[in-house]
Amino acid sequence: MTDASLSAVPVGTVAPTGAAAPSTGSASRRSRAMLVTGLVGLALFVVFGFAVVQDVDAPFTQPLDDAWRALVGASSVDAVSWAVPMFFQYLGELPGFTLVLLLVPIWLFVIRRWRSALFWITAQLVGNFGVSQVTKNLVDRPRPADDLVNGLYGPLFSVDHGSFPSGHAVSAGILLIAVAAVLPPAKRRIWWFIAPFIALGMIWQRTLINAHWFSDAVFGIIGGVSMTLVIWWLFTNLIAKDYGKPLFRRARPATVPAKPAAFESTIA
Repeated sequence: MTDASLSAVPVGTVAPTGAAAPSTGSASRRSRAMLVTGLVGLALFVVFGFAVVQDVDAPFTQPLDDAWRALVGASSVDAVSWAVPMFFQYLGELPGFTLVLLLVPIWLFVIRRWRSALFWITAQLVGNFGVSQVTKNLVDRPRPADDLVNGLYGPLFSVDHGSFPSGHAVSAGILLIAVAAVLPPAKRRIWWFIAPFIALGMIWQRTLINAHWFSDAVFGIIGGVSMTLVIWWLFTNLIAKDYGKPLFRRARPATVPAKPAAFESTIA
């Protein structure tokens, strides 16, 4: 409602209770850029997957992958068992899955942000199973093997089959966007500062322990981020309804204050 329309309302006139309040639309407007970025990222992910399938033993990125491994790869478990590599290792294993697939959704339901919980669960399931596991089975790229010339061996930790994409990297990519989505817009700035360190750290750790090629980890991040952006776009209007609710305590319904006794005596 503009200033001119407000001035046209007579003094003392009460606005109709059924009139809709003006909406800013900023929190719930679907971003076309978000959708386009997600779809372009998914297209790059799929194209790279097709390229790897053409020669799973030596795709076009193999020279870069070999050079990165010679630079970063570790030769023993003792060299990778300190706190930072193990943090990223556990983030994509049972401790991390317990956090993102169980504890976070339960907490979102507890604080009555059930719409955010549904988004979170959808992103985790679609990303970890659709992007990661399905692609692993379709592409089935061999993991790094022993490289005795450079003093390197195969994966230093237990792994499943299929090197592309890195499941740990996909999970990290999902986390980067999912956390941003459930945070109110005004509180995302610090997360956008932290997120790149998680992405780069996961790429480094997966190649450090010889579990994946460099391109597996990079495109794992791209796949997880891109899929979650598309899901965020689909859930935008629902998640926006949760932004007014606190993240760290249970929301309480507003109560109407009791009328003062003096006020009641004047109307009796």
